Amino acid sequence: MNRSMVKTIFISFFITSLTTAIILSPEASVEASSHGLKIWWEVVFPSLLPFFILSELLIGFGIVKFIGILLEPIMRPVFRVPGVGGFVWAMGMASGNPAGAKFTARVREEGEISVTEAERLITFTSCANPLFIFGAVAVGFFNNPALGILLAVAHYAGNILVGLTMRFYKSKESTSWKRKKRTFFPPLLTAFRELHLTRIKNRKPIGKMLGEAVLSSVQTLLMIGGFIIIFSVFNRLLTVYQINEFFGIILANFLHVFSLSTELSVPIISGIFEFTLGNQLVSETNAELLDKAIIASFLLAFGGLSVQSQVASILAETDISFKPFFIGRVLQGIYASILTFFLFNPLYTNLESFNIKAVPVFLINEPSYWFGEMWIILSKLGPLITITALLLYILIYGKKVLFPERN
Repeated sequence: MNRSMVKTIFISFFITSLTTAIILSPEASVEASSHGLKIWWEVVFPSLLPFFILSELLIGFGIVKFIGILLEPIMRPVFRVPGVGGFVWAMGMASGNPAGAKFTARVREEGEISVTEAERLITFTSCANPLFIFGAVAVGFFNNPALGILLAVAHYAGNILVGLTMRFYKSKESTSWKRKKRTFFPPLLTAFRELHLTRIKNRKPIGKMLGEAVLSSVQTLLMIGGFIIIFSVFNRLLTVYQINEFFGIILANFLHVFSLSTELSVPIISGIFEFTLGNQLVSETNAELLDKAIIASFLLAFGGLSVQSQVASILAETDISFKPFFIGRVLQGIYASILTFFLFNPLYTNLESFNIKAVPVFLINEPSYWFGEMWIILSKLGPLITITALLLYILIYGKKVLFPERN
């Protein structure tokens, strides 16, 4: 029996087993599906949609090329990626998973980067956005805003370390960049000229570009929503049939070696599949705060198989390999966990011991912590934003189908 046949049997068995489990546990499946839909409906869709649409417009108008030329002298020697990688990195940090992969695939489609450069770029541009780290995890789950500082620093520092590590990925391959001048900062006029030429080449009207940006963004977010729902159901079924507990017993021995609480074993298994649920379960255990912070950092960095499946789906339409992305997630999980351990005292314990009047307002442990307030506002306005965007998508798509001659 060859490898292909084994893969076919495994996939068939897995899908059949999952379908059977859903049929046998309809209540748990519907509840988990509703939970996943709620996360997508209230938070994921409204928070990612503006960034997806704006990124399409920024690329179409040549602004990304403008930014890329200016950032080339920084991104190239440090991370061995083109300057447009700076734009992808910034947008990925601001909007969160899986935006980094989406933007990487988009600039690869435009021919701004090579395959190898794209594979380096996706490894360190995947991260959770600050709103999720502070609003959902620190405030929502742990009820401890000051912990958000520690998690955020470890998370984004881990991103940088992954980028510095993966700059050696396929280091012997020739680069598409050739140094022409030794000036550190390229002329602003050169960057502006490239911006202008890109805009001139793109002869599409602004309205058409906006419509295509909305269609592309909503289609991607619908795909993301499907992954969130199916992994929520899958994760719940693992709990119902006590599979999480079985693997948790095995993982508990591993945690004991590193002097971490064995109570965290089941939350880790859940977090490996869906990191939002994993972090929530971590916060509810009775383990020491340091142990919980280390595991929360790892899960935030690893992203969960749900996010990784979303990225795999995005990359499937390109020539970018998924393997470097997965390696990057494992590396960032390790780096973020180690950084959390060493930074716990200076960034959390020492700050907590200060007189509250001496602590900056953004570190004060109050329910009105502004990231938490933003998260609550987003949760309330999210459904309105989502349904408005979906109606706009239907109108644009309907116009495109019914009146193709006007497109």
